[in-house]
Amino acid sequence: MNKIKLLAASMLLLASGAMAQSEISNYQPGVTPEGAVYYLPKTALRFTVYVEKTSYTPGDFCKYADRYLRLNEVGQEPTVDYKVLKVGVSAYGEADKRKAYAVKYNAKSVAANVKLADDGRLLAINTDNKDNKNEPAPFVPARRPAPVDPHKYLNEDILSAGSTAKMAELTAQDIYEIRDSKNQLNRGEADFMPKDGEQLRIMLNNLDLQDRMMTQLFSGTVRKDTTVYTFVVCPEGEVSKQVLFRLSRQLGVVDKDDLSGAPYYLSVADLHSLPEAPAVAEEPKKKKKNEDTGIFVNIPGKVRVTVFDGAEKLSETDMMAGQFGKVELLSAELFNKRATTRLMLNPVTGAVDRLDAELPK
Repeated sequence: MNKIKLLAASMLLLASGAMAQSEISNYQPGVTPEGAVYYLPKTALRFTVYVEKTSYTPGDFCKYADRYLRLNEVGQEPTVDYKVLKVGVSAYGEADKRKAYAVKYNAKSVAANVKLADDGRLLAINTDNKDNKNEPAPFVPARRPAPVDPHKYLNEDILSAGSTAKMAELTAQDIYEIRDSKNQLNRGEADFMPKDGEQLRIMLNNLDLQDRMMTQLFSGTVRKDTTVYTFVVCPEGEVSKQVLFRLSRQLGVVDKDDLSGAPYYLSVADLHSLPEAPAVAEEPKKKKKNEDTGIFVNIPGKVRVTVFDGAEKLSETDMMAGQFGKVELLSAELFNKRATTRLMLNPVTGAVDRLDAELPK
């Protein structure tokens, strides 16, 4: 079998054209023994926003952090702070109901095996093609270690002290003794040195844990949580500084009209990068009205998608989008009985991903 590759077959593209909507307005997309009604796709944008929440809880002895441990600017009130970590952008296809077309089977054509997506988008002819929805992998947060109660490291003298100030003083003394023990072990000057390196490591780890937990009673604790938000936009044209979402440092993601949140903007710029139509070797024969003239496909255009907060770019991506291009007609001559032609369209943009034919020997 000889294969006619896409480059050669694309020379059979004819001038752009569209069947009048009124001619197929009474039909739903689908495949019948007589023909098929299909949509071409438009490209929707899915934005995945990772927002980190930082929660601070003051320690029991926060008022004495500077006096006993020389910890400056330790907060004495709980606080919450939200910030955007990153923004991911992906694309998927939706049926563009303004681009509805019909193809009628006839005895001279082999374009009879039409594959449609669930929403009626044309996926393939005479071959299989999956509807790649490009859904991002679900976000799985890192496993959080089990919380440790620092109070269990306080000795009897600390717990029986008559005031918070006295408890803080005794706790600070314990912390300094722990740090002194670590220094002696590291220098090899401890009264009871471990027998091997593994015992030394275990002892240092235990002392580090005690130091860290007891210091938290002065410095407080910080907890970080990440939440993923998804926003979907399907632009019909260029977009300039459209509010994608708002983020409040104290409340997190809020409604677009809630001015307590700072705006994060979306811009979609048409890069006007459509390729020139290939030259046609000869003038195609004129078709009679309503006569089958082939398969319509998208020639997508390139767009630049930018997400920013007014001063800083969080994301900038160039991609192809079906609604920013034009529609071209694949000649019915590609699907004549002399060859078995396979057509595969990109489910996101409607462009030709694969077009080849097998000729009989």
